[in-house]
Amino acid sequence: MVAILDNTSGQRPLLGMTQAELTEWVQTQDQPAYRGKQLHQWLYGKGVRSLADITVFPKAWRQSAAHVSVGRSDIHHRSIAPDQTVKFLLRLDDNHIIETVGMPTEKRLTVCVSSQVGCPMACDFCATGKGGFIRNLATHEIVDQVLTVQEDFEQRVSNIVFMGMGEPLINVKNVVAAVQCLNQDIGIGQRSITVSTVGIPGQIRRLAQHNLQITLAVSLHASNQTLRTQLIPSAQQYPLEQLLDECREYVTVTGRRVTFEYILLAGLNDCPEHAAELASLLRGFQSHVNLIPYNPIDEVDYQRPSKKRVSQFTNALKAAGIAVSVRYSRGLEKDAACGQLRASKVVNV
Repeated sequence: MVAILDNTSGQRPLLGMTQAELTEWVQTQDQPAYRGKQLHQWLYGKGVRSLADITVFPKAWRQSAAHVSVGRSDIHHRSIAPDQTVKFLLRLDDNHIIETVGMPTEKRLTVCVSSQVGCPMACDFCATGKGGFIRNLATHEIVDQVLTVQEDFEQRVSNIVFMGMGEPLINVKNVVAAVQCLNQDIGIGQRSITVSTVGIPGQIRRLAQHNLQITLAVSLHASNQTLRTQLIPSAQQYPLEQLLDECREYVTVTGRRVTFEYILLAGLNDCPEHAAELASLLRGFQSHVNLIPYNPIDEVDYQRPSKKRVSQFTNALKAAGIAVSVRYSRGLEKDAACGQLRASKVVNV
C-alpha cells in the first residue's frame, strides 16, 4: 500500500509516482480509482504544485488533502545568458540550493539536471566539486527540475542531460527511477536522455542491468591514468583499464554505444601525444568522443585552448578513425556551462 503524508513525516511525495501508484493512493483516501488518472494528468501534464489547485477534485477533499506534499521546489533565482540559456537556483524543502539549466534551440529544449546537492568527486577543474557534497537528490527532486524548466519556458522539454551538480552513479536508485518517470509519465524518450559519470567502480555495470536505452556519457578527460588521477582524484581507486572494461560490458549488455567526454585544458591534455594516446585507448570501441573546451572557474587557473588547438586535436582523432565532435557549452556568461555549476553562488532576492 502507498502511504503518503506531509513532508514532516518523511514519507514519499506524489511527484515521481506512476499512475498505478497514484491510483492506489487516492483509493486509500476514499476516492474513486479514476481520480488516480486525473491526479497523474495534473501532476505531469499541468505541473500542479498543490492538490488544492486541482479543480476537478471535490472542494472538500482538496481542502483536507492540502497538506500532502506534491514535491515541487521553489525558484530561488533565475538568470539568463545572452544565448537565452537560463540557469535556475532551486530551493528544496530543506533549504538547500541546487542548480538546473534550460538550454533552448530552434528545435529543442534541453534540461541539464542535478542529481546531488554538491558533489563528492572533487574534480580539479569543476566548480561543483569545490563546494563539497551534502546529499543525494530524491526522485521527485530530479523530476521537478524538468517540470520547472518546462513551465518557465512554456515549451515541452525534448532532451535531458544528467550533467548538473553531482555524480549520478552514486545515486543510481533515484536516477534510474527519475529516468523511468521522465520517460513513462512525462513522455521523454529514453534515447533523448544522457547520464554522465566520471566512473564509480561497479556502478556502470549496475546501471547496465536496468537495460535503459539512454546515452551513457563517461567523463574521461585524460588519455592516461597518471593525468586522469591528477584531474579526478577518485580515479586513483579506479584504473582507466578497469573503467574501459566496464564500459565495454555496458555496450555488450545494452547495445548502446558509450560517449566519452573530454574537457580540453590548454597545454595539459590537448597535445598531439594525448590525442594519439586517446585514439589508442578507444580504437575498436563502440563509442563517440565529445570534446569540450574548458569553461573557466575562479578557483583554478586552467586555460581554454585556442580554436586551432581544438581543431588539431579533433582532426588527429578523426585521422585515427575515432568518432568525435566538439561541444562548445552554452550559458558560459552566467556560470551555467559545463563544470561551472555550484550551490554556493546564491543570489539573495
